[in-house]
Amino acid sequence: MHAFVSARARELARVWRGKKPETLLRLAFETFGPERLAFATSFGAEDQVVTDLLYREELPVSLFTLDTGRLPQETYDAFEATRQRYGLQIEVLFPEALSVERMVTQHGPNLFYASVENRRECCRVRKIEPLRKKLSTLDAWICGLRRGQSVTRQDIDIVEWDESFGVFKINPLAEVSEAWVWEYIRTNGVPYNRLHDRGFPSIGCSPCTRAVDPGEDVRAGRWWWEHAGHRECGLHRHKDQ
Repeated sequence: MHAFVSARARELARVWRGKKPETLLRLAFETFGPERLAFATSFGAEDQVVTDLLYREELPVSLFTLDTGRLPQETYDAFEATRQRYGLQIEVLFPEALSVERMVTQHGPNLFYASVENRRECCRVRKIEPLRKKLSTLDAWICGLRRGQSVTRQDIDIVEWDESFGVFKINPLAEVSEAWVWEYIRTNGVPYNRLHDRGFPSIGCSPCTRAVDPGEDVRAGRWWWEHAGHRECGLHRHKDQ
């Protein structure tokens, strides 16, 4: 089964490669259908572009987001602006309260600074497990990943088999640049997280995100105390990371 779906993902990527993001979204919708396909948004710049494209293409793809309980207020503001702009109902996934209580009781509220293992445990409880539950109901999920975002994302493809969650992953912005993303936002008046204006190119939980200096990697502000090769939460981490 694994070999078959991996081959299927590679074939789709080969056929779809080089097409415009809006075309890729339509192909994904036609391939997987509205009931088994969804878009995961964190309201970052790339995700806002995907939301706008889905709206403009009139593709009834459901949206969901992860609320870890540690997000900055600016992210909630972008969430509300997106709801108002597009008239969308966005499903919100929360971590299991008991798991959070046990983790914080045992390790403290800032456990993620102590070690990579602790940080990944926090990500697992707050992000991975809620996502895993959601993806178990789907055949494919759409993400706003780009190859230029970090060293951990240089090899992503238009379509991949997500072995961690057992679904296809669609990356319609994989081949575009950061400049393309911001040109699209400015041209189309897309609402975005205002932290981007304050030097935050990548935005996650508040205590694990900081502004970056000019010329730094766009993911340098995420878990900045760790080695660059470790800076994934597990949502998009490959087996060797």
